[in-house]
This record gives sequence, C-alpha cells and structure tokens, in this order.
Amino acid sequence: MSEYFELPLLILASSMIPGLIIFMLPEEAVRTRIALNMSGALIKVMLVGFVIWGVSNGQQYETRLPFLPGLDLVLKADALSILFITLSTVLWLVTTVYAIGYLENSPHRSRFFGFFSLCVTATVGIALAGNLITFVLFYELLTLTTYPLIVHRGTEEARQAGRTYLIHTMFGGALLLLGTVWLYSLTGTLEFTQRGFVSGLLPDHDNSLIIIFVLLIAGLGVKAALVPLHSWLPRAMVAPAPVSALLHAVAVVKAGAFGIVRVIYDVYGIEVASTLGVTLPLAIVAAITVIYGSVRALFQDDLKRRLAFSTISQVSYITLGIAVAGPIATIGGLVHLVHQGMMKITLFFCAGNLAETLGIHKVSEMDGVGRRMPLTMAAFTLGAFGMMGAPPLAGFVSKWYLGLGALDAGQDWVIFILAGSSLLNAMYFLPILHRAWFREPMHEWPATHYLWRRETAWALLLPPLFTAFLSLLLGLLASLPYSPLEWARFITSLQYAL
Repeated sequence: MSEYFELPLLILASSMIPGLIIFMLPEEAVRTRIALNMSGALIKVMLVGFVIWGVSNGQQYETRLPFLPGLDLVLKADALSILFITLSTVLWLVTTVYAIGYLENSPHRSRFFGFFSLCVTATVGIALAGNLITFVLFYELLTLTTYPLIVHRGTEEARQAGRTYLIHTMFGGALLLLGTVWLYSLTGTLEFTQRGFVSGLLPDHDNSLIIIFVLLIAGLGVKAALVPLHSWLPRAMVAPAPVSALLHAVAVVKAGAFGIVRVIYDVYGIEVASTLGVTLPLAIVAAITVIYGSVRALFQDDLKRRLAFSTISQVSYITLGIAVAGPIATIGGLVHLVHQGMMKITLFFCAGNLAETLGIHKVSEMDGVGRRMPLTMAAFTLGAFGMMGAPPLAGFVSKWYLGLGALDAGQDWVIFILAGSSLLNAMYFLPILHRAWFREPMHEWPATHYLWRRETAWALLLPPLFTAFLSLLLGLLASLPYSPLEWARFITSLQYAL
C-alpha cells in the first residue's frame, strides 16, 4: 500500500484556488468567473473519482502537516470520508451550474462565488479530516465562509438571519472545542481510529467521557439542527436558493451529521458508546427532532421554510440510524446522508425556479403551477415522493434499512417514529402536489422569453432534472457496486466486523 501525500491537498486546492482568484475579479468578468467555477468543480470530481478507485483497491491517501506540539493537521481519505466528499463534490458541480443561472445579472457575484468556493473547501476539509483538531478547524472555517452567503442579499432580514446563524454556530463551535481539548488532555491523541481511541479510559473516566460526548454532540448538533439547537435553520432561508441548497444538502447540516458519525465511530467507537449508555439518549433526541421537524413543516405556508423544517426532520434520520447501534440501521443512516442530499437539493432547486421565474414563494400561490412549469414540478414531485419514502426512490431504501435495523437491534419503538414521520411527510408534501397539478391557476402566468417555452432558463432547469433522475436511479440501482448503499455496507462492515 502506498501513500499519496499531495492528493488530499489537491482536492482542497481545486476549490480554494479558484475561490481566491474569483474574489479579485471585476463583476463584468463573467466568462472568466464561469470558467474558474466550472473548471474547479470538474477537476474536483476527477480527483475524487481517482481517490474512490484507489481506496477501493487498497491505496492510502494522507497529508500530514505540523500544527501544534504533538498534533498534526491530517487530511486522509478513508471509506467514510469518501461517502461525504463524493456527495459534496457532485452536488457542488450541479449547484455551480444552478448558481450561475440564478445569479445572472445580480450584484456582487464575485464575492458570492468566492465564498461559495471557500464554503465547499471547508466542507471537503471536514470530510477529509483525519483527526479531531483538523475537523474542528474546518468546522469553524465553514461557519465563517457560509455567513457571507446567508447575508448576501444585504436586507435587514438577511442580516438578522446571519446574526442568529453566527450566535448558534459559534456557540456550537465553542462546545466542540471544549470537548476536544478535554478529550486530548485525557488521551494525548485526537487521531480518528477505526472503532475509536478512548476505550483505554474505561472504567476510570466514564463520567468524564459521558460529559465530553455531550459537549461534542451538542457542538455538532447545532449544525445538524437537532432540537433544541435548530432555530437558526428556518431563518437562514432568506438566503438565495443556491445557498439554501448548499446549506441543506451539501454543507452545513451535513457537516454536523457527518461529525456525529465521526464521534460515534472514530472517537468513541460504537461499543464504547453503547457501554457508556449514550447512544439511546441520542437516538431519543434524534427521534424527537424527526417528529418535531415534520409537525412544524405542516404549518408553514412559505415554501422554503416548509422545506427547512423538513430538513430538520430528515437529517436526523442519519443520527437516528447511527444511534440505534446496530449494523443494518447504521447502513440506513449512512446511505441517507447521500440520499437526503440528492432529494433535498432537488426540492430547493425547484423552489428557486418557482421564485425566480414566477415570483412564487408560498405554497398557497402554487395552484396550477405544474401546467406552467411541468418539468420543474415533475422533478419536485420525485423529490417529494422520495422524502415520503415511496418506492422505488432513494428515500425508500434509507427508510427500509432504518426500519429493518431498528427491529434487528431490538429498538421496535423506532418503527413508530419512522411510520409517523412518513405520514407527516405525506401530509405536508401531498397538498403541495395537489395544488400544483390539480387546481386551476388563480391568474394568468407571466410569459417567458426562455427557449424552454413553459419553463425557465436551462441553467436553472437542468440541475433539478439531473438530481431528481439520480434520486430515482439511487433507488432502482441501489445494489450496484460502488452505489451509496454498497459503500455504506462497506463502511459498516469495518465497524461491526460483518
């Protein structure tokens, strides 16, 4: 097995360097900005594809740089990081195409795309982090790079949303750092290790390990939008649609959920976490969040806020699957990391199309819109049915494994959470679909000058069609080699020795 020192750095640089250059471009340098965005995204896809092939064939990819005495900055591609980095890379490419079309002729595009690229750089750094201190640094960088995107519009509402976001995430970051420092003082290491590195502290430091676990999970739970740390997320919906898509499907909430997986798997280890008794309380918090988010979504007329509360619910499936502490449920939780991202980004792309093309922001304004924008609403329909868990879409695969895993682990109560959540999903998505497809329009829709005669600009239309199609394929072809499901099986086998 050989190690490639430079490859993780190149993956980071493929978005960081274009982002830094874009900051210096004048607003009128449209073609240069587009070329930098697209070339960076395509190069990252190719590099990640090479890493996937290498890791599956036994290669190791690690970059280690001196940082503090006894602590290095470590970037490492392992099976878990590849699952997250592949999602981030593919959806960054798609979101870049969408953002180019969405922000056409808008002000401050160089600033937007500069921070957009740095945000993805931070997300990739989180995915590749090989120890907890590297994770913390990129986790905080993600906060700093997403704040300008949330306040991009410059309105008072946007500034208030940005302040709320900063208060929540900086508080979460402080908790995460406190837990990290305390853990290092006990163990002398922060290296992510398969099945954890704290077992040597049992049983003398049980109480300390439980408190540290709470600190780490609370710090990560802010970005993962666990109740009661979730309130920043609906307010952040004042951001442009590409930012909302990035927050919900690629970057912030996924970074929190991914961090929770890392703590349970590679800091504590599932056996130690179960021995300490921390997995069941975490599963209960996740279950409460699943139901709470779904109930709140029922009462939102603003379309993006309804989708935001849906995210609060859906992302917690990942935490729930891991906290059930069984191999089959773990597969369901891990694969939902990818499946939810693909479905949710489709929904936000479609919501952005409705707002940008027809000025529709509320569910009550959507009567008959399916006849005016049939392709956009077809993509939205696939995303919505996937969120409900309807076969053969990707969401069904996730919920199937979560349900089977709960029974296998003797956690039968989880079945009622999944069933209740799916029912609530239907209750807040089906009225949208009924309005869009079966009601008469309340007024004449404005004419469009786009070639897609009944739709919108191609840069806005193709991304949701692509991600909706992938949501279908990920369900239909779930058992193919290298699929997210099979990769989740592989990751789980390393933890449970299947």
